[in-house]
Amino acid sequence: MSTATWERSVYGNVVELLPTDAPEPLGNPVVHTSYVDANLYHDLLTGRSVTATQHYLNQTLVDWYSKKQDTVESATYGSEFVAARIVTDQNVAMRITLRYLGVPVKGPTHTFGDNESVVNSSSVPHAKLHKRHVMLSFHRVREAIASKLMTFNFIPGDNNPADILSKAWGYSQVWPTLKPVLFWEGDTMDC
Repeated sequence: MSTATWERSVYGNVVELLPTDAPEPLGNPVVHTSYVDANLYHDLLTGRSVTATQHYLNQTLVDWYSKKQDTVESATYGSEFVAARIVTDQNVAMRITLRYLGVPVKGPTHTFGDNESVVNSSSVPHAKLHKRHVMLSFHRVREAIASKLMTFNFIPGDNNPADILSKAWGYSQVWPTLKPVLFWEGDTMDC
């Protein structure tokens, strides 16, 4: 998306807030990539969905998260947007932590989700919100994208490694997605 388009949105000329007291970054910069998924109505007793996220630095898995959501959502769109807000908050925290450790962060965090409607609603500056109950999650994610803190991209569910953490799987179903996570081939500094 072009900067001018986001500047004309309700977010204005928003920028990522950087810590002023962080040490000077040293060493090679890292690329931060995140994956997010939600599983609607995962808990049959409470009706709550599950959010799953994975965070990679230079293709190395460094953090993951799988937890029931705090609210009951009535549609996949809502649960996926709650998950998008959670991964956005985690992206902010990861970037700040890296900066306080003196690690240079290269570019925005590249975030991938498998719900195309949520990705499009988040990433297109002129998109309209059609579900009022997800308004806060909608604006949190969009502001992070407008500030260039992160990008949000669609990835098919079959290729989304966060899918492993949001559903119950058998070994044969999950192994093709899990194997590259555990056994990355090549130098992750070349990412």
